[in-house]
Amino acid sequence: MPAIALVAAGTRLGLSLGRVFGSHGFDVALIARSAERLGGLTGKLAAEDVNAAAFPADVADRPGLVAALDSAAARFGGIDVLQYSAPYVRVGDSWMTGVLDVTVETLRPQIEGSCYGGIAATRAVLPAMMAAGTGTVLFTTGASAVVPTPWAGAVGAAGAALHNWALNLNGALADKGVYVGHVALGAWIAGTPGAPADASLMEPDEIARIHWDLHTARGPAERLVTS
Repeated sequence: MPAIALVAAGTRLGLSLGRVFGSHGFDVALIARSAERLGGLTGKLAAEDVNAAAFPADVADRPGLVAALDSAAARFGGIDVLQYSAPYVRVGDSWMTGVLDVTVETLRPQIEGSCYGGIAATRAVLPAMMAAGTGTVLFTTGASAVVPTPWAGAVGAAGAALHNWALNLNGALADKGVYVGHVALGAWIAGTPGAPADASLMEPDEIARIHWDLHTARGPAERLVTS
């Protein structure tokens, strides 16, 4: 069976991605910091007859992340699809740093989580994909990666770096059978704690189906998703 690795898998989009890809016959490797959260996700997917396994790792611990992906590949006989959800990293008391407050210190953890983690995860699975002549890598960020968003200055800059690398990587791999795509979410995922009362919302299952469609169509290389 093909396998998908979901990095920074959460209880909303991560669960929905596991459900959607699992319903199409994929084994699901779930990677995140919290072993407890991963246990809950694997249990829910198992109840829907999806073969899922947990591999706890922190995206900021790049050797640990690579080891988790190696373990997942060994468990499932390879990774056919990698999906990386770029995390927002809390700096001080805030999840977001406005553009006027961005410093090297506030940007560094976002770059570590979004860009460096994404690159490390990709490099862990890419050689096998290239050898097989097929594979999919999908990066998921907020829309601030592609749309100027002053209140998300640090996160947007980190996401933009990942976006740029993803598009260049897709072009470089065009003749090698590996598709790389970037999904920029311009809506809040329904159920996210702290979402503004007037926020545009999208159901996680809907967003997950967009990822599936990109995987099967193998394009475009970038998709801005709005409600």
